[in-house]
Amino acid sequence: MRHGKKVNHLSRQAPHRKAMLANMACSLIEHKRINTTVAKAKALQKYIEPLITKSKTDSTHSRRTVFSYLKSKESVTELFREVSTKIMDRPGGYTRILKTGFRLGDNAQMCFIELVDYNENMLKDSSTKKTTAKRRRGGSKKTDEKIVPVAETKVEDVAVVDEPKTEKVEDAKVEEPKAEEIEKAEDSKVEEPKAEDKTSEESNEEDKKD
Repeated sequence: MRHGKKVNHLSRQAPHRKAMLANMACSLIEHKRINTTVAKAKALQKYIEPLITKSKTDSTHSRRTVFSYLKSKESVTELFREVSTKIMDRPGGYTRILKTGFRLGDNAQMCFIELVDYNENMLKDSSTKKTTAKRRRGGSKKTDEKIVPVAETKVEDVAVVDEPKTEKVEDAKVEEPKAEEIEKAEDSKVEEPKAEDKTSEESNEEDKKD
């Protein structure tokens, strides 16, 4: 019984399955990208990634170990000369699966499987995202600096406008009592000759009586 065995047999016997995965691994190393079904691509990932990790140590023993799986001298030399130098700093995850839809006929789910470090378009997108993020951070500081002086100028304008209004109000208050004092002084001047007239009339009447 096959309890706990999660290997996908891909509807093939063991020798047929191993030969198919070896041929697919050689094609991926040579062309850096192949088109296949999702089920085969997932099985190929488990098959080829340990071999790519083995290629980081360029020795006779590691070359013979990889050759026992691939069965191709050209693929082994390509893996140890070119591919290993590109993936040297990457700690695993050397392949990527990109789903492309369903195949006509049997409706099988298709995909591309590729080596991550050889997709130049994806690498360009990641570099542009980093540069745009830095520009946004720098731009936010400039906007903050521009907002502060605008607020200060508004406050100064309000202060200048308020000053003449207060002076006018004070002048009006000072002028009002002056007008009242002038009117009172005129009334007193007008009343003084009346008092003198009364005294002169009384003196004339007394002279007549005498």
